[in-house]
Amino acid sequence: MTYYSLNHNAPKVSFREAVVNGLAPDKGLYFPSEIKRLPTTFFEKIEDLDPVTIAFEAIKQFVGDDIPENDLKEIVREVLSFDFPVKEVEEGIHVLELYHGPTLAFKDVGARFMARCLGYFNKNKETQEKVTVLVATSGDTGGAVANGFYEVGGVEVVILYPSGKVSEIQEKQLTTLGKNISAIEVDGTFDDCQAMVKKAFLDSEFEGKRTLTSANSINVARWLPQMFYYFFAYRKLKSEGKKVVFSVPSGNFGNICAGMMAQKLGLPVHHFVTGTNANKIVPDYLKTGEYLTQPSVATISNAMDVGAPSNFVRIQQIYNNDLEVLRSQLTGYSYSDDETREALQHLYQNHNYIADPHGAIGYLALKEYLKDDKESVGVFLETAHPVKFLDVIPKNIVDEIQLPDVVKSLLPKEKKAEKISTYQELKSWLLTN
Repeated sequence: MTYYSLNHNAPKVSFREAVVNGLAPDKGLYFPSEIKRLPTTFFEKIEDLDPVTIAFEAIKQFVGDDIPENDLKEIVREVLSFDFPVKEVEEGIHVLELYHGPTLAFKDVGARFMARCLGYFNKNKETQEKVTVLVATSGDTGGAVANGFYEVGGVEVVILYPSGKVSEIQEKQLTTLGKNISAIEVDGTFDDCQAMVKKAFLDSEFEGKRTLTSANSINVARWLPQMFYYFFAYRKLKSEGKKVVFSVPSGNFGNICAGMMAQKLGLPVHHFVTGTNANKIVPDYLKTGEYLTQPSVATISNAMDVGAPSNFVRIQQIYNNDLEVLRSQLTGYSYSDDETREALQHLYQNHNYIADPHGAIGYLALKEYLKDDKESVGVFLETAHPVKFLDVIPKNIVDEIQLPDVVKSLLPKEKKAEKISTYQELKSWLLTN
């Protein structure tokens, strides 16, 4: 398997090179040169397959010969060490809970997969080359990456996060580990953090001093494994005999893009729905045909506070840059903080379900779409544990949330983070630490 840059001005690379490089030299995101559909028989018997087999079959073509099949299967087995429950919330609507991993967020899958791939590449080198994983987070990425890469040999992790724009628990997850994990608190927004990361990748002064790569969903090893749980949800719901619609709360659009790749492999997904907060670049694009990025707006669903979704270019590629084809497969809605709070209350009071703000938006978007589609069964993604958002979830619901043990152990720990405001400060820190 080879990967090419979506800016079309860089050499093709192997899976290993795409993972280590993160971003192509021409600033483009890597995309697989070929996508082979899985055989129809795979989906006909999917309910008889275990999760490790399903995930292995989904990912192996994208890894190619860079990791032997036995090692790749073991990596997948280690990644999938927790559950992905699908629960019925109300008639025709299910929730896919993706927060049962070590950092209580959907990003655990991609972070753990990428960490193990990098660990494998380093393990098999005669002289271990230090790699610095430089990553921006709007909330959950940082904690998942910190946990996934903690004490991985030959890998240092530097996480940039926007000051005051992540929850207390999210901040603790990425600032308290130490060892090979460093946190940098940026005076700005997530978009500022992401811009600094991209600028560093393309800065020639790091050559020979630090090998930089990304663990954001721009990295193929972070992005592609997110396909797994779409397969798992379909496996669970196949027996209902209805078309399946996935509603994905979206910020950087890596998660929903992975679902679309699963569809490209043949997964029978009838339609995708994206729910966003005030950062509604993609829903607006689907309505107007104009793709206009904007400065991000802070909301209570902070992980989706993204004004320039970097993965959307991959979605466009999946659908051959044809807006009408994309519209036939994707519907977008946006919601205010007040509407999000109302959905949290509705889910709790009417269905005894405690959601986080991102899942609540996924639920709202799914309900809106299904008004005109009575033939499908819907699944909205609950992407993070509600405990991460105690400061914004209504108090009557907060009182019912039990603190997981992993959170209880975090709270007494001391935050350690470097504070910066500019790219030059980041560059200086990377060159001197």
